[in-house]
Amino acid sequence: METLERIQPNRQVMAFILMVFLSQTRPEPIRYSVLEETESGSFVAHLTRDLGLGIGELAARSARVVCDDDKQRLQLDRQTGNLLLREKLDREELCGPIEPCVLYFQVFLETPVQFFDGELSIQDINDHSPIFPNREILLKIPENSQPGAIFPLKLAQDLDVGSNGLQKYTISPNSHFRVLTRNHSEGKKYPDLVQDKALDREEQPEFSLTLMALDGGAPPRSGTTMVRILIMDVNDNAPEFVHTPYEAQVLENSPLDSPVLTVLARDVDAGSFGSVSYGLFQASDEIKQTFSINEVTGEIRLTKKLDFEQIKSYQVEIEATDGGGLSGKGTVVIEVVDVNDNAPELTISSLTSSIPENAPETVVSIFRIRDRDSGDNGKMICSIPDNLPFILKPTFKNFYTLVTEGALDRESRAEYNITITVTDMGSPRLKTEHSITVLVSDVNDNAPAFTQTSYTLRVRENNSPALHIGSVSATDADAGANAQVTYSLLPPHDPHLPLASLVSINADNGHLFALRSLDYEALQAFEFGVGATDRGSPARSSQALVRVLVLDDNDNSPFVLYPLQNGSAPCTELVPRAAEAGYLVSKVVAVDGDSGQNAWLSYQLLKATEPGLFGVWAHNGEVRTARPPSERDAPKHRLLVLVKDNGEPPRSASVTLHVLLVDGFSQPYLPLPEAAAEQAQADPLTVYLVIALAAVSSLFLFSVLAFIAVRLCGRSRAASLGRCSVAEGHFPGHLVDVSGTGTLSQSYQYEVCLTGDPGTASPHLSKEPENFF
Repeated sequence: METLERIQPNRQVMAFILMVFLSQTRPEPIRYSVLEETESGSFVAHLTRDLGLGIGELAARSARVVCDDDKQRLQLDRQTGNLLLREKLDREELCGPIEPCVLYFQVFLETPVQFFDGELSIQDINDHSPIFPNREILLKIPENSQPGAIFPLKLAQDLDVGSNGLQKYTISPNSHFRVLTRNHSEGKKYPDLVQDKALDREEQPEFSLTLMALDGGAPPRSGTTMVRILIMDVNDNAPEFVHTPYEAQVLENSPLDSPVLTVLARDVDAGSFGSVSYGLFQASDEIKQTFSINEVTGEIRLTKKLDFEQIKSYQVEIEATDGGGLSGKGTVVIEVVDVNDNAPELTISSLTSSIPENAPETVVSIFRIRDRDSGDNGKMICSIPDNLPFILKPTFKNFYTLVTEGALDRESRAEYNITITVTDMGSPRLKTEHSITVLVSDVNDNAPAFTQTSYTLRVRENNSPALHIGSVSATDADAGANAQVTYSLLPPHDPHLPLASLVSINADNGHLFALRSLDYEALQAFEFGVGATDRGSPARSSQALVRVLVLDDNDNSPFVLYPLQNGSAPCTELVPRAAEAGYLVSKVVAVDGDSGQNAWLSYQLLKATEPGLFGVWAHNGEVRTARPPSERDAPKHRLLVLVKDNGEPPRSASVTLHVLLVDGFSQPYLPLPEAAAEQAQADPLTVYLVIALAAVSSLFLFSVLAFIAVRLCGRSRAASLGRCSVAEGHFPGHLVDVSGTGTLSQSYQYEVCLTGDPGTASPHLSKEPENFF
């Protein structure tokens, strides 16, 4: 009992429990009849009408017809609803002598599952003639046999049944014998030869008569055999069996040549008339093939394997004959004992190999189980493993339905191998296993997922068009078209950002490309969204943020704001001869449109009229006296200052300063000697033209400077990341006052605007006049 409990799974279903008929089943089976040997494809019935179903319902509900013997002898036309014969039916092959001959079948429909029992009665036709087992029957009759004596003859076999079966026997006319048709308890008709007149061996020692068997068909069929009668000398005692009937039990798995039992008959006569021999009497072909009897000992042995599921018992007629020709009859009843030699059988009637994920309870398979054994050997248990999301439901008689326990998830598991185990209750237990593979088909229930929620890409300015600047990637847990991802650019949040002309994305692989050359000074960074959409129905999508940082390139040379380099008359700085060392002569002010170290400026004095008199501070561009001027120094000096950035490679610009040494600011400003000579030589018209040209040039220069300042600040604010702050590094204050103690003709303030992050700031200087001397 403990062993039984261990092997029973939690979900086992006892097959031998009488199942309650479902509400969908029909209480009474539908019955039809058809003549045997009817051609295949012949019409049997109209199931749609007989089952009370609607037109097309059989096809819509996947109706099927299943026969009990597992052979598809019927076929169903789902479109018309007609039940047709798949093959010719031979009643004798299907049922043998059994009458009526009924073919049992079931009609079952899906969605919802519904069953109907059906019975097809196969009507016999007269297609067989009676046949005697031998062409001649030999009888030995003693001459002292009295009129009225009856001598059994061997019967004829007719495979037809009912009125088409064997009905009577006749014998050729003669004066001594007639035939009598006798009905046996099994329904068979036996011929008995009746003696009508005393015999005289000396007068006629032998008779040859024709025995005819007639069936009841229209027209009737017949079969004949010859009856040869030999008249024997007197032997007045026939053998008699000690027991009748004999009974025996034989296991169906008994080996061949196994003894069944031994019969015994005695004859009180002496001599050859008392010698007995044994044999089978009027045995069918099945009995002749299964059993044999020893003529001398009467031992019956097995000559063919037994099968309880085919034949459960045999009734064997035996005959004991003495040396004088007299015989006695006996019966042996042999019962076949069932053993558990048949494993359970499982037949799949309906199978769905692919189930969509997220579907509710779904029918996977409908199958039937059967065990050909009997008793406990035929009782069955049906089960599946516990760790699967499937359950077994008893549906109708020995039919089961395998259904999903709930919705399945393909992303968790895409395939299930289900083993259905059917075990009988015999000893030893036999089992049958059948494996079903169920595939979970994909449903578009997962949106693409980006590997990052945001991406930061860096691209150096002045890039070549169509440059690959980076990639985004998204994966989809679905399969097939549901997992095929297409990338796209999303409309930018900033309506002024020309995203379509800046970048593009490869829809298949997410590669991003810069469509045109980028300018850091115009656009330091920008953001946009990318979308990933699968090809499912309906499609699912997700988004990610991409931030592009434009890296600065040293593509701008320093620009000198002061002194002005406009091609007009140079600006001259005045320095008193009494100035001390370190006196501020002037300040070279320059800016660089780049950022970071590309905008770090350094100043260098390249040439000077008097080397060693003036110097330039490398970091702020201040021009100061290196020593006090002396009387020996020339009054006019020309200084060439180089402004260089810190880029790689560095860029530079140069500016020329004119310095005039004077004795003091109380002296009126006198033009240079060369200028005085030129003025003396120029006529008044030339002077006027020079003045007008200088005025126009000054106005143009101020306009250009104002335009550049407005553009630089405007672009910085448009990039959304730019900011103006107090100058750091080279410019210590918000306003760089260069008035100092020098002798600049004007006092200037320079506003420093830093763009980009503090680490990569680039100064932009705008000059505003403050006051005049």
